[in-house]
Amino acid sequence: MTGQVRTVDGRVAGRRGQATRQKLLDCLSEMLSSSPYRDVKVIDVARKAGTSPATFYQYFPDVEGAVLEIAEEMAKEGAALTELVSGRAWIGKAGWQAAEELVDGFLDFWRRHDAILRVVDLGAAEGDKRFYKIRMKILNSVTNSLTDAVKELQSKGKVDKDVSPAAMAGSLVAMLAAVAGHQKGFQTWGVKQAELKPNLALLVHLGITGKKPAK
Repeated sequence: MTGQVRTVDGRVAGRRGQATRQKLLDCLSEMLSSSPYRDVKVIDVARKAGTSPATFYQYFPDVEGAVLEIAEEMAKEGAALTELVSGRAWIGKAGWQAAEELVDGFLDFWRRHDAILRVVDLGAAEGDKRFYKIRMKILNSVTNSLTDAVKELQSKGKVDKDVSPAAMAGSLVAMLAAVAGHQKGFQTWGVKQAELKPNLALLVHLGITGKKPAK
């Protein structure tokens, strides 16, 4: 944890206070994995953390405020997703490798943060601009880099000039997010994870390059 951590009333939290605050966030994260967001109450989070509701309210205005803190931290990690795309070559075998690694990284990120991402998606769908901004922050980290990749291929005459780089990149990232959030659902269709990844990578590769991959 970097920088000063403050309580709701503006006081700087000491080391013990920071540890308590982090424990409350960790317990809330754990509870979101097993309980619907709307069912999580301050008293339950405080009890799980071995403290009191009054202590919870020293650091967060309510459960939603604490959830936003978790979501912001997750979004910071999500910004690193751009590294899966930025500066990658999309021609030849390198293109297939780039598509595979993007799919791997994207699905892995969604699996690790599944609980908080569900809450973010819910908040964004309900029109809460705070959750919407967090969701877009994560998606933009990949969309912008993919847009640049399509533009570069166009400049080399590898992709048709009629293709809109932003529209293609945005569509692919929206698809990745939808699939990533539905990973468990694929099992009900009889689709195994080992089958999902290469087929999703194929779609990404086709979208970016317009060609079948050279494996």
